[in-house]
Amino acid sequence: MTGRIRPLSAFIANQIAAGEVVERPASIVKELVENSLDAEASSIRVDIEQAGVKRIRVRDDGLGIHADDMTLAVARHATSKIVAAADLGGIATMGFRGEALASVASVARLAITSRPTDAESAWHLEVAGGELLAHRPAAHPPGTTVEVTDLFYNTPARRKFLKTERTESAHVQDAYRRVALANPGVAFELTAGARTLDHLAPGSSTDRVGAVFGERFLAESTAIDESGGGMRLNGWIGLPTYSDSRPMRQRFFVNGRGVQDRLAGHAVRQAYRDVLFHGRHPVFVLFLTLDPSMVDVNVHPTKSEVRFRDSRDVHDFVFGKLSRALRDLRPGATVTYRTGDRSELSAAEGQRSFPFEHGGGRAVDSTSLARLFHERDSALELRDGGQLPESSTGTPPLGYAVAQIHGIYILAENEQGLVIVDMHAAHERITYERLKTQLLGGAVDRQRLLVPLALDVSTTEADLLESRSGELEALGMVMERNGPASVVVREVPALLFDTDIEQLARDVLADFAAFGDSHVLTERQERLLAGTACHASIRANRRLSLPEMNALLRDMETTENAGQCNHGRPTFVIQSLDALDRLFLRGQ
Repeated sequence: MTGRIRPLSAFIANQIAAGEVVERPASIVKELVENSLDAEASSIRVDIEQAGVKRIRVRDDGLGIHADDMTLAVARHATSKIVAAADLGGIATMGFRGEALASVASVARLAITSRPTDAESAWHLEVAGGELLAHRPAAHPPGTTVEVTDLFYNTPARRKFLKTERTESAHVQDAYRRVALANPGVAFELTAGARTLDHLAPGSSTDRVGAVFGERFLAESTAIDESGGGMRLNGWIGLPTYSDSRPMRQRFFVNGRGVQDRLAGHAVRQAYRDVLFHGRHPVFVLFLTLDPSMVDVNVHPTKSEVRFRDSRDVHDFVFGKLSRALRDLRPGATVTYRTGDRSELSAAEGQRSFPFEHGGGRAVDSTSLARLFHERDSALELRDGGQLPESSTGTPPLGYAVAQIHGIYILAENEQGLVIVDMHAAHERITYERLKTQLLGGAVDRQRLLVPLALDVSTTEADLLESRSGELEALGMVMERNGPASVVVREVPALLFDTDIEQLARDVLADFAAFGDSHVLTERQERLLAGTACHASIRANRRLSLPEMNALLRDMETTENAGQCNHGRPTFVIQSLDALDRLFLRGQ
């Protein structure tokens, strides 16, 4: 039996709030750096000792804090970011809750020294365990320094939940770099004692991404900048062949705020669904910009989650733009993105050729594999005279075939050097994309159930089905509501007739409820098409003539997602002439 209801003391209330905001030293670094950015700082330095447990110091050259406001800065629910309740509907700053400094001050020793840009002197404030210890004049250049020491000194039980110094330091660096990625025009520095862990000079978005993720990521990714429906998506997405075993290098920002959004994550996974090797995760840095009134950032105390007003529109926008960009990554394709108002990008950054640049303007009159391999066991057809058209203007992106090795690989020569093609993987992708085009190009064949399948569902799911039944029918599934909390399945896509129809229907409804859309039907049909394409593609040890090899290369150059097969394996690699020279020590 509980006792009588009574108000909590200010100390306990602050401890509870701190438990939501201050999870570990990295949480404090994130909050302090975001405060510096809201203060329009152009340079931010972060110093840590013992991974931030002993000391965290953040110094900036921002606007500073007025002497009369310093005590309010460490009070709960005191902020300069919002004034009226209506301001919550269009937050454009990193902070707004007025909880961070108060929460930090309740579990650590906090000192703030600040001088506004128009003040002649600075003021210093000290707080420990939520209690004010000092407020006096001090010497300090324009800007603010916040120092946090002895984290969890008054709550030793919470300190026991911290990991090793190495792990906590890694979390600090991750939080620091996450904020730095979204603010390339600001200089950042991170030190641990006398050791500099990171230094990021101000520059373009490309410079900052290269400094944080490495130059190889830029070389193995393509830039994207797309707009529509009042939204803009820009950033870099890694090639399907450049992926990680864990989702560690995935950064998604909404209006400059780093978030972990389930909706966006699902949209990205869907875009990569049939081009990524199983068990691998894409690498990306993406920035979504939209009207602040269209997104609610007041969802979680750490501000790491957001809620979109039109979540389905956001999901479809992100998925559609990423899917289109990935399909455009074919041999020799030049990926051009609009630089918009990103004045920091140079002209060279506005257009990139990836993964392989077309060296010339040769027009190749290719014969498709549909003609050469219209049946798996048919006699092979040759082109007119067995010759490809010649031109002095250059070679195609994948060049011209010169040989076949062990009935598995095609060797070709292009302007860069040697092209090695896995002929089965390449033909598998070509066949798969054609089957998908046929599926999407016409009405989906449906199979009527002899005995309609009745399902008990939630009232919410039944309401959702009633409003979206037309969309499902276009995907080949006919479901109707037949009661307050029940539906009936009457028709399913013919390709999926032998699957577990009840589970399929429930998965579709779950997708609609969670993401406002469903890709379950499309995914499963594509999976079957992928299997069909694999069995219908040319096999190892099948000897091809040069015209047949060249026809395969030409088809690859015009096929979406041609860089990898249906299972995510690469279809071709290029060894540059310089790399070949190094193998044989030429010129050394």
